[in-house]
Amino acid sequence: MSDSSELDYAWLTQNAMRGVVRDVLSITRDLGALPGEHHFYIEFDTNARGVILADRLRTQYPDRMTIVLQHQFDDLTIDEERFSVTLQFKGVPENIVIPFSSITQFADPSANFVLQFQSVEEIEAEMEAAPEEPEDDPTDPDDTPPSGGADVVSLDRFRKK
Repeated sequence: MSDSSELDYAWLTQNAMRGVVRDVLSITRDLGALPGEHHFYIEFDTNARGVILADRLRTQYPDRMTIVLQHQFDDLTIDEERFSVTLQFKGVPENIVIPFSSITQFADPSANFVLQFQSVEEIEAEMEAAPEEPEDDPTDPDDTPPSGGADVVSLDRFRKK
């Protein structure tokens, strides 16, 4: 979360939505398969911190990669920060480690459900680019309250007698 004194609702919302992905994958792992017609498209930033991907796949997908979890996947493991799964690429099994913070999109077409995320790097870049508010200067003469212009109304005149 950001260091500012304000609540960072954008970060909180992104984090909660990543929790939905974590929960859905945990349910899938616990069931041992996807229920019904569910299938997931998971797009992630291949350059994000913590992504572990075979060199040949990283070369083929230098920026973003979308994986599909439907019928053929193995070794789905989930923890608080990441998940890993083994998928077949041209008949070769590859284990991929994907931090939840690297996910840019999660979709379940069978449920018409899509979540889109900003990458952690994008959020951090926005926070760095945001102009900082100047701190209050106690010697600033503009801190004096404005005089005049406001009417003070006594509530006594509205009370029943």
